Formats: sequence, C-alpha cells, structure tokens
Amino acid sequence: MSNNLLTVSEVARILRVDDATVRRWVKQGVLEAVVLPHVHSRQVYRIKRETLDRVLGESDIQ
Repeated sequence: MSNNLLTVSEVARILRVDDATVRRWVKQGVLEAVVLPHVHSRQVYRIKRETLDRVLGESDIQ
C-alpha cells in the first residue's frame, strides 16, 4: 500500500511544481490528501496515487 501513497515532494516532482504549491493545493481542497499524525508544526500529507492520476487527467489545476 505504501506505493499508493506519495509524499508532497514526490507529487511536486511529478507535477513539476514546488512543494509549497502542492501543500497549498491540499489546503485549498484541490488535491485530496491523507493527514498523518505529526510531532512538528508542519502538517504531514500523503497523496493517493489514484488522486494524482485523476488530477493528471484534468487540465483545470492552476
């Protein structure tokens, strides 16, 4: 199952955007993400591969 969950950095690399852009899209609800338990102040997200595949099929993400 770990293959199906991507880090913010992995998604950013695939979409050719900055990590901050991916985080912003998650916060705005553009990308659906799983929020993992975390110790630090920054949220830890994982994006499902199927969510990314769906986004790649759409052209209205900006």
